Amino acid sequence: MAEDGYKVSLNVYDLSQGLARQLSTTFLGKPIEGIWHTGVVVYGNEYYFGGGIQSAPAGSTPYGIPIRVIDLGTTHVPQDVFEVYLDDIGTRYTAETYSLLTHNCNNFSNEVAQFLVDASIPDYILNLPNEVLSSPMGAVICSWGRENLEGTLRAGAVPQTPQFRPSAVAGSNQAAVSSKPANGSTIQLTKTKVEGDARKPETELTKGVHEQTQTKKVSSPSGAGGAVGGDPLGDARSKVQEEITSEFAAIMAAGNLRASEAAALATRRVMQRYGHMSTAQS
Repeated sequence: MAEDGYKVSLNVYDLSQGLARQLSTTFLGKPIEGIWHTGVVVYGNEYYFGGGIQSAPAGSTPYGIPIRVIDLGTTHVPQDVFEVYLDDIGTRYTAETYSLLTHNCNNFSNEVAQFLVDASIPDYILNLPNEVLSSPMGAVICSWGRENLEGTLRAGAVPQTPQFRPSAVAGSNQAAVSSKPANGSTIQLTKTKVEGDARKPETELTKGVHEQTQTKKVSSPSGAGGAVGGDPLGDARSKVQEEITSEFAAIMAAGNLRASEAAALATRRVMQRYGHMSTAQS
């Protein structure tokens, strides 16, 4: 964790593994750098959309090594509040709602980035479907993509690029990956159950946040009595996170807003209270 919050970054992957760059001019009449998949990295985990909202320790997703990592900024939203937010939007990000062109992993990453750091992911990633559709062969290519790629991505699996040798389903049954904050919230991903060639992921997002809790106790990494000596920045960071959690609980108790709206409002109120807005720093 950075001294003044949690670092947020965007992992960018090319699903075509370089083929888009090589062949796009021939098929589309203009260059396309890649077929993008993205995931948001924060709290040591990577969050992405495919077969539902997925979570895995950063660097361990089935997409391999990202071709680039984009720094999105820093968030003060506590992890438990973020996971309540994910639970709230989870009904909009399921295997059934996945659409290759209009509701995909990049749309999820963009929404999460806006929630965490009030910033969007790069336009060249979000605008890729429009770039393809606006080409002379765009409608044909997109129709092929829906028939051949959408089902794979909807299932949370990784598309395989053409090979000169028979390709096999990579890996065997994968164990569940869990992220467990100190207060008991759990995001659990049961990755795959392989039946023949079908990969059937199942995502379970379990909310364990005690919404009526008025304050969050932040454990000290060392020292007797929980005191952290000589770390004023750490004390300030903990106080900000406690106040966000407390503010969130108070807003939820009023029962007027959804969890995602309450989390965003709580974060904004506390940041304004501390004068943490960028205009105050200039």
